[in-house]
Amino acid sequence: MQPTLRFYEDMLENGAAVSLPARPRLIFVAHGSITIADRTLRDDEAFGGEGEARVKARQGGATLWRWELTTGDGGTVKADGIVSREKLAAHLDTLPKGQLLLRGDSVAFPPGGCAYLHRHQGPGIRCLIEGGLRIDSGGRSTSYAAGGAWYESGPEPVFAQAADRPTRLIRVMLLPRSYLGKSSVEYLREEDKAKPKTQTYKIYADLPIAFVAASA
Repeated sequence: MQPTLRFYEDMLENGAAVSLPARPRLIFVAHGSITIADRTLRDDEAFGGEGEARVKARQGGATLWRWELTTGDGGTVKADGIVSREKLAAHLDTLPKGQLLLRGDSVAFPPGGCAYLHRHQGPGIRCLIEGGLRIDSGGRSTSYAAGGAWYESGPEPVFAQAADRPTRLIRVMLLPRSYLGKSSVEYLREEDKAKPKTQTYKIYADLPIAFVAASA
């Protein structure tokens, strides 16, 4: 089965709980609070792991963004008090070979900021949490508002232009394990490499995973 990265939005009423099967994942708390693995997570916090996980919403409920690496069917949650939907799924044709790293982070742009033409060392799914962002790639331009999700293959060049207000995205990428603790971005125009970069980053998880991509 082909490796697939799946991205879900789960909305939990207060007290709602679910047990998730073992697979590489990142769970980001978009709003509210949960308990997971003896931890309490609140707005803008995240959990990365690849074992079984039990998630329970605390008082006030929670909205979660959940990324999972799978080789089979999807994993929408079916439990009382939970509404779950798959926002995006991508077959990972450009998954790096060998040992892998699951990275979950955020990228924030000031009003009008941009990411110069670049590429990454592996594929991933992004979702905008605030502001607006235009993505230019493959001869196409697409604009996203908060809640919009998209896939980037990694090798394909991308230019990103933020709207005239603070903008931030959350993303999960699958990278070669050699990039643990290292930036995965490669700027493609020589004149851009020395320019000041206005975007800022926050790492939620940099997780070596047991899943190994097969060689061609």
